[in-house]
Amino acid sequence: MELVLPEDLRFLDSHEYVRLDEKNAVIGISSYAIEQLGDIVFLELPNIGDIVKTGESFGSIESVKAAEELYPPISGIIIDRNETIIENPEKIIDDPYGNGWLLKIQFESFNNELENTLSAEEYKSMLDNYT
Repeated sequence: MELVLPEDLRFLDSHEYVRLDEKNAVIGISSYAIEQLGDIVFLELPNIGDIVKTGESFGSIESVKAAEELYPPISGIIIDRNETIIENPEKIIDDPYGNGWLLKIQFESFNNELENTLSAEEYKSMLDNYT
């Protein structure tokens, strides 16, 4: 799988990403994380209306190799969750930055939360140091 890093995303070092517009954010996990996990078999996500906070786990993803906690790059209220991916978690590999998104949240303001995120270039640099 080729490493694809859209420039409009911000990443956590734990491999989650966020795409922002004016008041909403889309959260997912990077193609690198998906490649490392292998075959995804289970995904646990919170419900619409729940609040997610940076630094606090909001769910988990499990593969045949490992189980990992998921963390939001930004705090907010969940306005949508990807039911298709929850029901068929293996489909996340097909389009992690498009149809493979996990949550959509509404945020009041992200203040300093994005200071803990990496640009696509910074994230790629971090990954290059893994090898």
